Amino acid sequence: MVENSVRYSDEDLQEFKLIIEEKLAKAENNFEILKKTLSHKFSNDIQDTSPTFKVLEEGASVLSKEEISELAQRQKKFIEHLKAALVRIENKTYGICRETGKLISKERLRAVPHATLSIDAKRNQKAKK
Repeated sequence: MVENSVRYSDEDLQEFKLIIEEKLAKAENNFEILKKTLSHKFSNDIQDTSPTFKVLEEGASVLSKEEISELAQRQKKFIEHLKAALVRIENKTYGICRETGKLISKERLRAVPHATLSIDAKRNQKAKK
């Protein structure tokens, strides 16, 4: 049960909104790059490798169509989570743990701005599995 008295200030919510909007813009850009890469169907031209693999240079230099599709799905899900976080900011329920009703730490929200569970609630959830 969430108490109305437990929430972040409007200033805090504005800070988190800016963080989320920045991450959302990057995520949407990456998603578009992945979609374009999939639609090119690896035609062996320069489009195969240029923007996508600069964005995704952490892994192998060549990704299969299945891997790119999986990355695109994960990116889409991430975008949905970020948009849901923006709705929670508008509703002034952002940063409240959905299990405990307590505030999620600012450090956690800065690292994972779409988090809906505090670290303790997340640990308890994993321990139950």
